[in-house]
Amino acid sequence: MRSSRALFRGLGWALAALLVVAAPAIAQTGTWNAADAYYDPQKMAEQKRLLQEESGGGTNLFLQADRLEIQSNEGAPLLLWDAQGWYGGDLDKLWIKTEGDYALEGKSLEEAEIQALYSRAITPYFDLQAGVRHDVEPHPSKTHGVAGIQGLAPYWFEIDAAAFFSEDGDVSARVEAEYDLLLTQRLILQPRAEFDLAVQDVAEIGVGAGLSSAEIGLRLRYEIIRQAAPYIGISWARKVGRTADFARAGGEDVEAVSIVAGFRLWF
Repeated sequence: MRSSRALFRGLGWALAALLVVAAPAIAQTGTWNAADAYYDPQKMAEQKRLLQEESGGGTNLFLQADRLEIQSNEGAPLLLWDAQGWYGGDLDKLWIKTEGDYALEGKSLEEAEIQALYSRAITPYFDLQAGVRHDVEPHPSKTHGVAGIQGLAPYWFEIDAAAFFSEDGDVSARVEAEYDLLLTQRLILQPRAEFDLAVQDVAEIGVGAGLSSAEIGLRLRYEIIRQAAPYIGISWARKVGRTADFARAGGEDVEAVSIVAGFRLWF
């Protein structure tokens, strides 16, 4: 009992000493930061803001053109782009994504879309995303609601999956996955796969229910610097199911193998 009283008495004296030491800072600034008693409050506030930003509390801008390439497309070459970027902090971001392709021989835009998404981190590796997507091509152009998830899966697979709900009530989905295999510190082999699905037939744009198309590619890039890398590769694309039936009825090919050459940029 006597030892317990001594312990509590010691803790009391320690607390009193702490209050005496901290009292000038508390009285002057109303905070428990003792340094505020000796330094200019405005300078201290600025240093705290900088510390928060450097520790992950700031906002950043990131832009990436993952694919800027020409595809041979079995004699009907295409110029393809796939780019995205975001602005925000660790938890909340605004994402802008765009992709499409342009027929070099016909000098026409084949497909083009742009997305604007709000993104919220739900784990250290994955973000939930929601927003809108607008298809410029093919006609008729459409606007969709978007709900998806994007991030880094176990074993370093980059995943981007989204469901789309069009203004006409059509529902579709897209799943993209890629992996960077480092052959050296600068030479990187990237397998990539993309699958498109639809819940119902959308005959006016030639999309059938079920798995509508698949694309599998392999790209080898050399990072001159980390932010810039030329690459070459091969890509196989195929329309399947009802989508393939629509394509055949319109006199289109349902399968194409392409040699690709392009550039990857980010900053």
